[in-house]
Amino acid sequence: MLEKISAPVSVGLLFDHKMRKCVPKWVKWEGKLYKIEKIGFHHTYREGRVFYHVFSVASETLFFRLVLNTETLIWRLEELSDGLPD
Repeated sequence: MLEKISAPVSVGLLFDHKMRKCVPKWVKWEGKLYKIEKIGFHHTYREGRVFYHVFSVASETLFFRLVLNTETLIWRLEELSDGLPD
Protein backbone atom coordinates (compact mmCIF):
# COMPACT_ATOMS: atom_id res chain seq x y z
CA MET A 1 0.00 0.00 0.00
CA LEU A 2 1.32 3.42 -0.97
CA GLU A 3 1.23 5.93 1.87
CA LYS A 4 1.88 9.67 1.58
CA ILE A 5 4.03 10.82 4.50
CA SER A 6 5.93 13.97 5.33
CA ALA A 7 8.30 12.93 8.07
CA PRO A 8 11.89 13.90 8.80
CA VAL A 9 14.35 11.01 8.45
CA SER A 10 18.05 10.37 8.77
CA VAL A 11 19.83 9.25 5.60
CA GLY A 12 23.34 7.86 5.16
CA LEU A 13 24.75 9.09 1.87
CA LEU A 14 27.88 8.05 -0.01
CA PHE A 15 29.52 10.43 -2.47
CA ASP A 16 31.68 8.75 -5.13
CA HIS A 17 34.10 11.39 -6.40
CA LYS A 18 35.13 9.32 -9.41
CA MET A 19 31.57 8.78 -10.62
CA ARG A 20 30.45 12.19 -9.26
CA LYS A 21 27.35 10.56 -7.77
CA CYS A 22 25.60 10.60 -4.42
CA VAL A 23 24.08 7.30 -3.34
CA PRO A 24 21.79 6.81 -0.31
CA LYS A 25 22.96 3.80 1.71
CA TRP A 26 20.49 3.67 4.61
CA VAL A 27 17.38 5.36 6.01
CA LYS A 28 16.55 5.67 9.70
CA TRP A 29 12.85 6.20 10.30
CA GLU A 30 10.92 5.84 13.56
CA GLY A 31 13.95 4.31 15.28
CA LYS A 32 14.48 1.58 12.68
CA LEU A 33 17.40 1.39 10.26
CA TYR A 34 16.66 0.28 6.68
CA LYS A 35 19.55 -0.67 4.42
CA ILE A 36 19.04 0.57 0.85
CA GLU A 37 19.15 -2.42 -1.49
CA LYS A 38 18.11 -0.72 -4.73
CA ILE A 39 18.17 2.81 -6.10
CA GLY A 40 15.53 3.74 -8.62
CA PHE A 41 15.02 7.22 -9.98
CA HIS A 42 16.83 10.35 -8.93
CA HIS A 43 15.62 13.73 -10.08
CA THR A 44 15.75 17.35 -9.01
CA TYR A 45 13.38 20.28 -9.00
CA ARG A 46 13.33 23.86 -7.84
CA GLU A 47 10.66 25.65 -5.83
CA GLY A 48 11.51 29.33 -5.76
CA ARG A 49 15.14 29.54 -4.73
CA VAL A 50 15.19 26.13 -3.02
CA PHE A 51 16.63 23.16 -4.92
CA TYR A 52 15.46 19.63 -4.05
CA HIS A 53 16.88 16.17 -4.76
CA VAL A 54 14.38 13.30 -4.92
CA PHE A 55 15.50 9.68 -4.58
CA SER A 56 13.28 6.62 -5.08
CA VAL A 57 14.92 3.76 -3.20
CA ALA A 58 14.01 0.36 -1.81
CA SER A 59 15.06 -1.66 1.20
CA GLU A 60 14.48 -5.39 1.42
CA THR A 61 10.81 -4.85 2.35
CA LEU A 62 9.85 -1.20 1.68
CA PHE A 63 9.95 1.49 -1.01
CA PHE A 64 10.87 5.05 0.04
CA ARG A 65 10.60 8.39 -1.73
CA LEU A 66 13.19 10.63 -0.07
CA VAL A 67 13.53 14.37 -0.62
CA LEU A 68 16.57 16.46 0.31
CA ASN A 69 16.09 20.21 0.75
CA THR A 70 19.48 21.65 -0.26
CA GLU A 71 18.89 24.92 1.59
CA THR A 72 18.23 23.35 5.01
CA LEU A 73 19.94 19.98 4.31
CA ILE A 74 16.92 18.24 5.85
CA TRP A 75 15.73 14.89 4.48
CA ARG A 76 12.02 14.05 4.41
CA LEU A 77 10.24 10.79 3.76
CA GLU A 78 7.45 11.70 1.32
CA GLU A 79 6.11 8.26 0.32
CA LEU A 80 6.32 4.77 1.71
CA SER A 81 5.10 1.52 0.16
CA ASP A 82 5.22 -2.13 1.11
CA GLY A 83 4.51 -3.18 -2.49
CA LEU A 84 1.07 -4.60 -1.73
CA PRO A 85 -2.04 -3.34 -3.55
CA ASP A 86 -4.09 -0.65 -1.80
